[in-house]
Amino acid sequence: MRLIVPLLVSAAWAGVAAADPLYGIAMHGDPALAPDYQHFSYVNPDVKKGGEITYGVVGSFDALNPFVLKGMRSSARGLWDEIFGNLVYEPLMQRSRDEPFTLYGLLAETVEWDEDRTFVQFNMNPDAKWSDGEPVTADDVIFTFNLLKDKGRPPYNRRLALVEKMEKVGDNSVRFTFNADANRETPLIFALMPVLPEHAIDPETFDTATMTTPVGSGPYEIASIDPGQRIVYERRDDYWGKDTPSMVGFANYDKVTIDYYLQDSTLFEAFKKGAVDAYIDEDPGHWARAYDFPAANEGRVVKDEFHPQTPTGMMGFVFNTRRPKFEDVRVRKALSDIFDFQWVNRTLFDNAYVRTESYWQNSDLGAYGNPATETERKLLEDAVDIIDPEILAGDYKMPVTDGSGADRKVLGAAVRLLAEAGYRISDGRMIGPNGNHLAFELMTTNAAQEKLALAYQHSLNLIGVGLSIRTVDDAQYQKRLNTFDYDMIVLIAPGFYYKSSLSPGAEQVWRWESRSRDIEGTFNFAGVASDNVDRMIDDMLEARSTEHFTDSVRALDRLLVSGHYMLPLYHREGQWVAHWSDIVPPAETPIYGYQLPTWWDASAQ
Repeated sequence: MRLIVPLLVSAAWAGVAAADPLYGIAMHGDPALAPDYQHFSYVNPDVKKGGEITYGVVGSFDALNPFVLKGMRSSARGLWDEIFGNLVYEPLMQRSRDEPFTLYGLLAETVEWDEDRTFVQFNMNPDAKWSDGEPVTADDVIFTFNLLKDKGRPPYNRRLALVEKMEKVGDNSVRFTFNADANRETPLIFALMPVLPEHAIDPETFDTATMTTPVGSGPYEIASIDPGQRIVYERRDDYWGKDTPSMVGFANYDKVTIDYYLQDSTLFEAFKKGAVDAYIDEDPGHWARAYDFPAANEGRVVKDEFHPQTPTGMMGFVFNTRRPKFEDVRVRKALSDIFDFQWVNRTLFDNAYVRTESYWQNSDLGAYGNPATETERKLLEDAVDIIDPEILAGDYKMPVTDGSGADRKVLGAAVRLLAEAGYRISDGRMIGPNGNHLAFELMTTNAAQEKLALAYQHSLNLIGVGLSIRTVDDAQYQKRLNTFDYDMIVLIAPGFYYKSSLSPGAEQVWRWESRSRDIEGTFNFAGVASDNVDRMIDDMLEARSTEHFTDSVRALDRLLVSGHYMLPLYHREGQWVAHWSDIVPPAETPIYGYQLPTWWDASAQ
């Protein structure tokens, strides 16, 4: 693994005094790039902008507002998008994808804070303009925070709960003074907030008129919409930030189109015909066997593999512990252990995957392969006694089967563990302490999830546990997800699983902390409410040294693994993207993997 070490800074900017304007800020240490940097290291600054690209996605859309609950996952892609880029809206600062967690100036040209991070002040870029020509101001920032507090979705609607005072400073700066609930990551999270135009938004209809064409500050504006099927963006000739260092090498196409398809198979056929320019492939069997067609054989379609240097994250089946049947950790462990990964990996995926044992596997932050330090044990306090000794030792593994799909040894161990929880087999059915059959529903949305669900159903049937599989459309899935109306869900979709970064932070609150358990729209799909988990997240967010931070994350990882809130599935090395040869990625891949907004159309060069 390549280590990312901040550059040694010269006396010209090392040890900057508190509250002096800063060009960039980092969660730990200093920014790797010098104040006079010209662009990020992983972009091509010499690209001649032009041409176009068409992306394809599975699903539909009925909103143009990604910041409210209704548009949380039904909003058109590209407006504010981690994969395709923030085409219309922009954050205060831009994140470098080649550093763990470092931000550089964008809408906010510079930033100020003190050593204890009790406040942050954003000094707005005087050149920043909305697409209608109006300036982006500190008043817009204040308006955005107030609007999203009242009308926005989680986590945006919770930001001001961390603020003691929000005020305009000088002609065009805004300062947030934090209260005791904030932590050391809070200023960076605020820097990633979108900014919305006060003059172009009616607060009364913000959360209902979700198909209103937006005014943004980003490099693109909407050119046309076919609701539910297509959205087309055109690059703004007057984009204010084209020469801003943190945007050099981005927004390289004149036109970006995102087409929607009902099924992935249809999307791939469109890609083969050239109607879609890039295809993100997540299926090992498909990657190995589906590219025997003329354009691929002739080199007009390219298969690229990228190697990020980040933790694996976690894909898997999520238990909804709000359901009484999943309250007992022994039940969750038994139902997790019974999944025959070796059989599934061989029969469905050509042994392309590796079993995931940790939320931060393949990094120093993960518990897997790293024994608990004395500092970790102290941080865990009495929780040490409820964590499996193998998890503390760092050598815990999910059961390894004989790959037959019916390993009697693993099945027997799961039955014995369920017996400890009061379950017994009667007439071929697993009966609980209340006399009811242990059965539950797994909610899926596509064929890939159904394949995994059927394999899991096979294993559960062998010990008398009932599993029904319910496949729903996107709208129903989102509604039930927002209200936690499910027994179990599958998190394996690209961009929709528990990703892990080299700088975990406030996102962990909305995945695991008690306060997120009953707030609609959060990512606490498992319904976790644990004082130990809460305490460890707080400790992680307050860590001042890299060593303390690492110990806190590992301790959190051990708590999550030992809680068996998810049935861990798998990961693979590398990211797979097939694309037509005139669409070209930069030569360097940042530590977080490929970044589509930095690619370009070679036919326009």
